[in-house]
Amino acid sequence: MSYANWLESHAQKHQQIISKLLKKNYTKDQIVNYFRYENISKQEPNFCPLFQQKTKCHDIEELNCYFCGCPHFRFYDIPQDNIHSFCAIKSPDGEQKCYNNVYHQDCSHCIIPHKKQYILQNYTHNWLNKMKLCRKET
Repeated sequence: MSYANWLESHAQKHQQIISKLLKKNYTKDQIVNYFRYENISKQEPNFCPLFQQKTKCHDIEELNCYFCGCPHFRFYDIPQDNIHSFCAIKSPDGEQKCYNNVYHQDCSHCIIPHKKQYILQNYTHNWLNKMKLCRKET
């Protein structure tokens, strides 16, 4: 699945959950808490393919999945100068990995968007609005 396809598909899943929670009058804090790995992996087993394997994408104790897909991740539909994706803030916990002569951002050791404080500071009901900067024009 391409980055662009994942972004659109995940945005739909995310919006369905947010709509459901807003209909129940959840507050911003309650919504963010709903996305804690321990809860969302049970309540929304199809939100992430890793949930069915009972594993996390980031090995941290208080993983929050609200920003599954980091707002700082950037990608090109067609690689530019052999770069397919990168980190806009150059997080020291991320790295570039080369696959078939094309570089992709590996965010597996970065936890910036998975902490509650970051999510509350950057919260929006419309996840895609926050994520739209991820797709770079080619």
